[in-house]
Amino acid sequence: MADSGCWRPPRDCDDYWSEWKHCKSLRNRFHNYYTYGKAPECQEWKRDYMTCRDWEKTKSNNLKEALQQSEKTRLEGKQNNSPVWTLRKNPPPDWYLPLDPGKPRQ
Repeated sequence: MADSGCWRPPRDCDDYWSEWKHCKSLRNRFHNYYTYGKAPECQEWKRDYMTCRDWEKTKSNNLKEALQQSEKTRLEGKQNNSPVWTLRKNPPPDWYLPLDPGKPRQ
């Protein structure tokens, strides 16, 4: 990818279109609203699709950098999710004992 002559977008341009169509679907909107409490932002997929198509026509360095930055931002956003529960450092002190259904949980 260092040579601009053989650089390709991180995804096929049609993949951006498919992602945009999926993002706009009713099922995905409902899922995002249920999971995150808000509707998904879909315009970035359409913008990336248009940028990719324009890059295929012109091979512009600015468009190339825009696609790379968009993918980088998308990957960074995926890594910002907080864990659902805290990981414990050690097992519980009585982990080896048989389970007792009558024992109150701590």
